[in-house]
Amino acid sequence: MGIIREIGASFSADKGTVFTVWAPRATSVEVVLQAPEKEVLALQREAYGYWTGLSEKAGPGSRYFFRLNNELQRPDPASLSQPEGVHKASEVIDHFAFSWTDHNWKNLPLEQLIIYELHVGTFSEEGTFAGIIKKLPELKDLGITAIELMPVAQFPGNRNWGYDGIYPFAVQGSYGGPDGLKKLVDACHNAGLAVVLDVVYNHMGPEGNYLNDYGPYFTSKYNTPWGAALNFDDAHSDHVRNFFFQNALMWLRDYHIDALRLDAVHAILDTGAKHFLQELQEHVNQLEEQTGRYYTLIAETDLNDVRLINPVSEGGYGLAAQWMDDFHHAIHTLVTGEKDGYYADFGKPEHLVKTLKHSFIYNGIYSEYRKRTIGSDATANPARQFVVCSQNHDQVGNRMLGERLTKLVSFEMLKVIAGLVILSPYTPMLFMGEEYGEENPFLFFVSHTDKDLVEAVRKGRKEEFAAFAWQGEAPDPQSEKTFKHSRLQHSYKQNEKQNQLREYYKTLIQLRKTILINPGKEQLEVYFNDSETVLYLTHTGSSPKLRCLFNISKQPQSITMDDNRNWRILLNSADAKWGGSEKGNYTSSEAQQTLTLQPESLIILQNKV
Repeated sequence: MGIIREIGASFSADKGTVFTVWAPRATSVEVVLQAPEKEVLALQREAYGYWTGLSEKAGPGSRYFFRLNNELQRPDPASLSQPEGVHKASEVIDHFAFSWTDHNWKNLPLEQLIIYELHVGTFSEEGTFAGIIKKLPELKDLGITAIELMPVAQFPGNRNWGYDGIYPFAVQGSYGGPDGLKKLVDACHNAGLAVVLDVVYNHMGPEGNYLNDYGPYFTSKYNTPWGAALNFDDAHSDHVRNFFFQNALMWLRDYHIDALRLDAVHAILDTGAKHFLQELQEHVNQLEEQTGRYYTLIAETDLNDVRLINPVSEGGYGLAAQWMDDFHHAIHTLVTGEKDGYYADFGKPEHLVKTLKHSFIYNGIYSEYRKRTIGSDATANPARQFVVCSQNHDQVGNRMLGERLTKLVSFEMLKVIAGLVILSPYTPMLFMGEEYGEENPFLFFVSHTDKDLVEAVRKGRKEEFAAFAWQGEAPDPQSEKTFKHSRLQHSYKQNEKQNQLREYYKTLIQLRKTILINPGKEQLEVYFNDSETVLYLTHTGSSPKLRCLFNISKQPQSITMDDNRNWRILLNSADAKWGGSEKGNYTSSEAQQTLTLQPESLIILQNKV
């Protein structure tokens, strides 16, 4: 592994605070303490352009800047806290002061994860980590085993998705800061829930970005959709890589995070002999040996490349899992009929069949939308390595009006879609509010202070929607109203239909936990009957067998069970108890030789033998 060096402000009670910063171009670097005590400390230059020094005056709560070349005063790139925002002083934090109570916690294996993605600012009325803690009993009751937090690194203002973060080591102050996040993780572990954190290593936000004042953090070799690429393989790249390695290790070690979701890794551009992601996994493996805990790295990518998750011995990077867009797109296009933009490559029943059997649909075949061949074969990769969903922050929030599936399909179809995700062999993920059919949208929002940047964001959002035939006017990302309109209502307690949907989700999740234990693709039979417009999905590895019949049409379908097995109905989504039209309770009833599937419905059968 390459250079590994601690950076930032490291406090210990017996010594004080050691400040370390990488600034290879600087001729002098000083720490300027502003509060509660004032001090100017000249740092000593060390190898590779690192500067370091010890202050006995600085401690937890101390505010400081780095001063470069006796004139340029900037926050710490590795700041652990920015209590007054992205342009103001950094704050010294004592990571050892928190009293953890999760000593007996062990991370959950991938096959046990049922992930719930949420945005801290819009999940609860408070919009804080403490607000999430209050609702953990509800998530536990639902059957969730892990929450996934959208990025919490410090961003400009109080409203942001988190992908405009500029201080990757600092926890957003308006969410509750470092201690607030630790309390949330501790509470999750005590409730038996794992915590996944979304981190961004492919770009940095624009406002408050002072990295170029310190050194060559960016390279002109490549460009990304967000501007110049981070420098992972050019001159001085060892130290940029170290910056992000240290960041990942901090979340896992100091915040007890169980898994990191690595945002858009296809934009981590690295042609070196050892890819950044492979080396990151090596550092995480080393941390596991030191702590005795197990950590999970999950990549987000749209390239359908198994190299990310294949073992190093097979030429891979060794990551645990990756998101799988093909699964989402196959479902979305089939149930909504949308074919604009990147959805043009999807929309046929055989796409859904293929993604259930082989994971990637585009597995080395030509993409009409991209005008090139895409992907590799993932058939041999275990199903647990793929995180799937029918909704997430990207697929909802990057629509012009942020509509959830609640607004796009019928109530009955919502139940069919839930079954496709939760009863698939893959690692399922829900997006906050989908379990009860939240009606508020999830929109894109920011709170920048730079007027030119605000206008650029507004313009950029409109251009993004050009490939889609969406009607209406995009809400203003800068408006607080846009943010508030994206907040969950948690209205299922007052809404019978929503409560029925939530209870249905609970039942599906319980079925997965008790019957579909560690399901695999190799134990799956799946085909689509065109004349019936019914998807047949049978898990043969469970004992007894489980058969799921998905009617995705708007007409009832008559199904003949021709295998002479002794089936019983475990669940009928059209049952009145789930808000459907069928009278009578179908749960655990005997299945007849001929079954009638109501329009847009799911029946789950279990073989009694």
